[in-house]
Parts: sequence; C-alpha cells; structure tokens
Amino acid sequence: MSTTRTDGVRPEGRTLLPQVRLKHTGRWISAAVIVVLLVLLVIGASQGDIDYAAIPAYVVSPVILEGLVNTIVLAIVAQVSAIVIGVAIALMRISKNPVAVAFASGYTWLFRGLPVLLQILLWYNLALIFPNLQLGIPFTDIVFVSLNTNDVMTTFVAAFLGLALNESAYMAEIVRAGLKSVDRGQIEAAQSIGETPAQRMSRIVLPQAMRVIIPPTGNDFINMLKGTAMASVIGYMELIKAANNISSFNLQVMETLIAAAIWYMVIVSIASIGQYYLERAFDRQDRRPGGRGKAPTLRRRVAADLGRAPLIRSTQ
Repeated sequence: MSTTRTDGVRPEGRTLLPQVRLKHTGRWISAAVIVVLLVLLVIGASQGDIDYAAIPAYVVSPVILEGLVNTIVLAIVAQVSAIVIGVAIALMRISKNPVAVAFASGYTWLFRGLPVLLQILLWYNLALIFPNLQLGIPFTDIVFVSLNTNDVMTTFVAAFLGLALNESAYMAEIVRAGLKSVDRGQIEAAQSIGETPAQRMSRIVLPQAMRVIIPPTGNDFINMLKGTAMASVIGYMELIKAANNISSFNLQVMETLIAAAIWYMVIVSIASIGQYYLERAFDRQDRRPGGRGKAPTLRRRVAADLGRAPLIRSTQ
C-alpha cells in the first residue's frame, strides 16, 4: 500500500492534486441575515407598547386556566368521538352494502363540505328550527321526552357537535385509506387458514393500517386543539374567550392574547411529542439501535405542528 509524504508527493514521484476547501459563503451570509432579522424583531418587540411584566400573571390567571382546561376537554372529547364515528363511516364505505356506502358517502360529502364555524353556528341556533326536541312515536301524540332546545344546545354541545362531526368525516377517509393500504394478499392468506373476520382485522389489518392512520390522526388532533378557538364566537369559555374576558376589563388585549398563545404552544408541543412516540411505537423502521437522529426529528415535528393552520381543510 502506497503512502503519502507530508510534501504532497507520493513515493513513486506522482504529485497529488491540491486540496481545495469548499467555501460556504452563501450559507454564512444567509445565517447572518437571519440573525440580524431576529435581532431586529426582538428590538422592535421590546419597543412596543406591551406590558411584558404582566404576561406571567395572565398565564397563571384562574380565568386563563379555566379556558385552558375547557380547550383541552373539548378537543379530546371531540377528537375521540370523531374517531369512533369515523371508523364506523369508514367501515360502511368499504362494505358491500350499497345503502351503507351511499349513506357514508353522503355523510362525508356533507360534513366535509361545510366550514367548521358554519356548523358550530348552525348547531347553536338549532332552536330557531326546532324549539323543542322530542322523542316519541312518529305520527302519533305519544311523546316520551320533550326538552327545550336552548337547554340542550349549550355552547359546549354546539361546539362539540360542530367540531366532532366535521372531524369525523376526515377521520372516515383516513381510516379507509389505512385499511385499503393493507395488501389484499395477506388478508386472503389469513382467510385461507380459517381466520375469522375479527381475527383478520385484529391480527393482520389493524397493526399495518395503524402506521398509516396515526400520523394524520395526530395532526388532526393538533389542529383540533387550535380549532377549538372557533367556539369563542358562541361564547364557549376556551382560551381566546378567556383572554377576551380579561382584556374587556383592563384593556390589555395583547398581553392576554400572548398569554393564551403561550398555552397553545405548550399543549401543541406536548401533543406533538406524544404523536412522535406513538408513531415510533407503530413503525418498526424507527426502532434502530442507538436512536440516532431522534431529537432533530422531534423538534421538526413540533415546529411543523405549531405552524399548521387550524382546520384549514374545512374552509376550502
């Protein structure tokens, strides 16, 4: 094996090509521009008419904390209900019953086509169409239960129905795509050895479909957390409504909104981390020795979810 001398000439007398270091001028210039812009942004924010010292007190204010709890509760209840309904609609879409297929298709078309805000307003004003909600035998005077619609359709119920039904239409498509992604040959092979439909679903279909279902479901839940802000238009006490209630007394609008923004970033970051580890649990390709590269992936996931617009699909 030949060796290289320190003067750059091989023992055989052949001269090596000179080493040219790459110059990353553009990289350094772009980094400097970004740093300058960040410094200017911080300087501009510091000169604004904002009482930054009051923000920590608003972050832990009882009103803001109440809005935080209501936001989380509404998002979780709506998302879980959407998943349950979405699974049922997805199974109807892939069934061989034409009536079920038609109903599921119409359901998806309707609730995916209307904006979430419009759905929330429709549910909240349902009393204008049905002053009373009755349960009885149709075409008779027999009524088992009769309730005032305004008593039933509270701000929470209206927001829950609007968010959950809209999300269930998207969940139906997500679940259907996940089920369709499983190789048909594996299902037929399981069927050939005598496995029941329930066994095929639990042992073959779901474990593989979950790797397709979980990522968009996690993204939708993060959108749901931010989308609960639309419930403020009907008076539901979530983070935005709580911030507005405080600022209506002391007129510190930006301070209270920044406090709400901090909590949004916290809960979205926590949800992003949970989604990351849930995806890794269902994806065998991520289980590598040493776990190199996990932290950057997690940071990119959190940053992407913080920047995603809430429920943007429903406004199209």
